[in-house]
Amino acid sequence: MEILVCIKQVPDTKNVEVDENGNLIRDGVDSIMNPYDLYALETALQLKEEHGGTVTVITMGPPQAKEVIREAYMMGADKGYILSDIKFAGADVLATSYTLAQGLEVIGLKNGYDLIICGMESTDGDTAQVGPSIAETLGIPHVAYVSSIEESTVEKIVVEKDMGDTIEVVEFSYPGLITVTKHVSQPRLPSYKLKLETEDKEIKTLTFDDLADDDETNFGLKGSPTQVERVFPPEDDIEQVVWDGSGEELADKMYNELKELKII
Repeated sequence: MEILVCIKQVPDTKNVEVDENGNLIRDGVDSIMNPYDLYALETALQLKEEHGGTVTVITMGPPQAKEVIREAYMMGADKGYILSDIKFAGADVLATSYTLAQGLEVIGLKNGYDLIICGMESTDGDTAQVGPSIAETLGIPHVAYVSSIEESTVEKIVVEKDMGDTIEVVEFSYPGLITVTKHVSQPRLPSYKLKLETEDKEIKTLTFDDLADDDETNFGLKGSPTQVERVFPPEDDIEQVVWDGSGEELADKMYNELKELKII
């Protein structure tokens, strides 16, 4: 099987700043691999161990995003690509998914692919839309919120999809895309042995000039129909109150307080 995994570098903190366009300022902030992408990578590695083949990871971001590809190599990924170009900066969900789809098509033309796996969402965006948008752009079947791989062969896959209050079983033939939840598998730890073996392993860079679409208005800020109007940290309005009294008195106080707050 030829499996492609989309991974992302995200800030390792909640205290991040934004620029005038509402984009996260990532310079000088410690970063990690998006936690949900660890589950996607583990799922791919398990499928590779079962059926053979290759696991290729792709990320989009500035040059320092190569670090998450190095981490993927330490877990067992075979190949890595980074989509990096100033023309990709400031992309919203639509432009991001379109750029990733363009990059995946380049990789697919070179190697072919059976399955694309994405994490359910990223911790710095929380839209859960990029994976399905990639599939729609590529015109392939997709299943989001996959919580279990029930069956897989070299031709098709059967998965369980978490619908919140119910579980749906879906089967489709390759090529296709799934996004996975944290219930699908337990990510393995990076291997120190693989770290030593892959420290000089090639990471291929794809720029705007490598993509089939040469229309700059489809990428980055120019290709983003949605704009962040305002980003701000939540206000810290927690107030602690301690009451003394009998159970009956405290119950009356609680009732009156909840009524005043219009909770009841």
